Amino acid sequence: MDKIKLFSSESVTEGHPDKVCDAISDGILDEALKGDPNSRVACEVCCTTGMVMVMGEFTTEQYIDIPKVVRGVIKEIGYNDSSLGFDYHNCAVLTYINEQSADISMGVSDAIESKESADPADRIGAGDQGMMFGYACTETPELMPLPIALAHMLTQRLTAVRKQGVVKGLRPDGKAQVTVAYVNDKPAYVDTVVLSAQHDPDVDLDQLRKHIIDEVILKIVPADMVNKDTKFLINPTGRFVIGGPHGDSGLTGRKIIVDTYGGMCPHGGGAFSGKDPTKVDRSATYYARYVCKNIVAAGLADKVQLQVAYAIGKAQPVSICVDTFGSSKLTNEELIDIINKHFDFRPYSIINELGLRAPIYSQTTNYGHLGKDRLPWEQTNKAQELKQYLR
Repeated sequence: MDKIKLFSSESVTEGHPDKVCDAISDGILDEALKGDPNSRVACEVCCTTGMVMVMGEFTTEQYIDIPKVVRGVIKEIGYNDSSLGFDYHNCAVLTYINEQSADISMGVSDAIESKESADPADRIGAGDQGMMFGYACTETPELMPLPIALAHMLTQRLTAVRKQGVVKGLRPDGKAQVTVAYVNDKPAYVDTVVLSAQHDPDVDLDQLRKHIIDEVILKIVPADMVNKDTKFLINPTGRFVIGGPHGDSGLTGRKIIVDTYGGMCPHGGGAFSGKDPTKVDRSATYYARYVCKNIVAAGLADKVQLQVAYAIGKAQPVSICVDTFGSSKLTNEELIDIINKHFDFRPYSIINELGLRAPIYSQTTNYGHLGKDRLPWEQTNKAQELKQYLR
């Protein structure tokens, strides 16, 4: 008998209040890195009707015009009219910024290993304790789980048809959720698509639903993944006029499952946006994805999950754990040996190997930090050398 499992993942548009905050945090980080690649930034943002507050710890040589960055981000998203309850022209921008804690800085700048090693890679310690996860699988060309990949494509398409005027009457906020039916652990069909799109008050809802099905859902979900039982639920409450920061307060780092694997893989709990790469919450998560993607691209496994854990002030991770869910001919112990031989999880090495001191983080904010081929942790440049372990 076939084993059927339903699995759901969600994505949100750039107009979602939490994503507004993420975008501002990453915009400020990028501005710091443009003038000072060694900037230490932990920038968090909250927003609500008519107000944005920027807070955090910055150590940087770069002057940052925070109100200018904030208003530029909000304008780009599309909150450009006071009728939306949130408008880049006149929202208040409050700032509460301090330098990075001397206690944290000491652990980052002077790793435990540096006292006994001259290796430059032993100089930088992890900026905090914690565990990070990576994942890759063969379900999509980008080696991401299908539910989250489809959810991101739907919210990207929803934003595109709004900005291009293909579907009239849309506003910036929105979200999508995709439920995929797995038969014997393989994606078989899309069971349900839930899509909520903020809209103008005078929009004909029946017409809007039809346009969203035709111009968003059917443009993204493959025809062979839709069957007679597939359900499309568009704006299930019947009305979504009040949205964005006017409808719900926003906060940096509150969409960590959207940002990663849609729940298909565990999450260590650390958010990404607004953090410079000495924060292993961000850089080690990216590197774990890089490792997993190269393993799957090399054909060593069809699915792999990696956990790495750190202690604050220590360069080397305290543990690495791998699981291929029975999809590899290699044992987990053999894979860990391969990983240790070909990949270096020390923060200094991660930052330099992936070029993480560049102002690239605004590209990551929306529609997933993982699975975008243009980002350095998505390259599969080590897959060829890993193929030597095929058997």
